[in-house]
Amino acid sequence: MLHCPRTFARTIALSSLFLATVVSPALAADPTGDWKVADGVAIIRVAQCNGNMWGAVSWEKTPGGTDKNNPDQAKQTRPTLGMPILIEMKKKPGVDAWEGQVYNAKDGQHYSSTIKPVGTDQLEIQGCVLGFLCGGETWTRVGPPIPVSAAGNPAANPAAKGAAPKSTAAAPKTTGTAAPKSAQKQGANASAADIGDICLLPEIAHPTPTR
Repeated sequence: MLHCPRTFARTIALSSLFLATVVSPALAADPTGDWKVADGVAIIRVAQCNGNMWGAVSWEKTPGGTDKNNPDQAKQTRPTLGMPILIEMKKKPGVDAWEGQVYNAKDGQHYSSTIKPVGTDQLEIQGCVLGFLCGGETWTRVGPPIPVSAAGNPAANPAAKGAAPKSTAAAPKTTGTAAPKSAQKQGANASAADIGDICLLPEIAHPTPTR
């Protein structure tokens, strides 16, 4: 029987461990799903839309809220339910974090922001004004991760490029709930089930540049 030298056998074992690590990459943290904000007054649904992460209000403790603090008077009557909060968050290379903007309905302002999953049940939100005066909070997961839908991923659905889906009934849902029925439905009488696939919300499907 042939016997391998101890150092040679150890080299083979270490090489096998290295190959196993490369072949089986670690699962990246997933920021998608439903998250309850720190003070518990709202739940934010986060999903991947058009290659970026977006978050919109899917539930509010006090129904019928409006964006009354928005400096744009035309938006002061829009419902807070279904309103985008996390805006076009882009993946940071090499880390499980996404950068973009966060909308603060309390003062009607947009801030540079980073979101970072902590484990599987927490999401850290950091926002800064002009690169300083940074603050943040931690959200708690209340819903499972959301698969990418064809509506939110034009690469998987070429027909969606450059145009909104013609029929929300036929579009795949990220959450398994109903898609938005109408802009008016997202008011005081709307529920989380009416929000459905946030990628179909008009402000996310056709975003306008923020200030």
